[in-house]
Amino acid sequence: MTYVRWRVLYAFSDLLFGLLYYIVRYRRSIVRRNLTESFPEKSPAEIRRIEKAFYHFFADLILESGKLAFITPDEISRRMRFTNVESINSSLRQGKPVAIYLGHYANWEWVSSMPLWLEKGTIGAQIYHELRSKRMDRLMLHIRGRMGAVCVEMRKTARYINEWAQNREACAIGFIADQSPKKREVRHFLSFLNHEVPVLTGTEKVIKRYGFEAWYLDVRRVKRGFYEAEFVRLHEMPRELSDFELTALYFQRLEQTIRRQPELYLWTHNRFKHAKKA
Repeated sequence: MTYVRWRVLYAFSDLLFGLLYYIVRYRRSIVRRNLTESFPEKSPAEIRRIEKAFYHFFADLILESGKLAFITPDEISRRMRFTNVESINSSLRQGKPVAIYLGHYANWEWVSSMPLWLEKGTIGAQIYHELRSKRMDRLMLHIRGRMGAVCVEMRKTARYINEWAQNREACAIGFIADQSPKKREVRHFLSFLNHEVPVLTGTEKVIKRYGFEAWYLDVRRVKRGFYEAEFVRLHEMPRELSDFELTALYFQRLEQTIRRQPELYLWTHNRFKHAKKA
């Protein structure tokens, strides 16, 4: 029965792809520009292939994210697998806080199932941006918290981490750190996908100030509806790095991931609106 439900879901996804790509043409110009500028070495035919593959995946992502409201812990654990988990859990058992960089890549919503894999009694948290619609925000908080994740609104990050530091609870926090900062908040630029992009540096500041370990979540789509996410240490001693060096390591890793399966990145996002071409 589960197989039939998923098969129906992906049949709807195929229809949604046609609607988004051919009829609505949802952000087609932004996607084409992002791909063309990010991969100047690729031919127009290759760019179109990646573009179509992205929209197929994007339709899957929308419906898979909705599925998170109903999926069981056993099934999400089968479909969203985490590897090298023991390294993270070893740190948590020692009371070391863990910061995990990730991007808008593959099914980042399903990453909220990470607490199912963490050491019992530890906190698995994620930083999120509050939605404008209060009703939708409450719904997304419910969905994202079903597998035990604590959702921390971006503007309350400092308060939450200060409270954590006082209580000294074992904690792993996920940071989606590839957004473009507001123009007035730009402090630093880095090379990313053939652009010089302004970057958010708050995660690096948290890691250095509170002594978090620095990790990266390298996600692959194994096949439709199945993902594998590997915990990869970014640096053994992040506090010893110079300013912005840890952020640069994150973007280097993220670019490697994107180049491996470029159709899985969120190309509809106007990521390069404040960028300078590299």
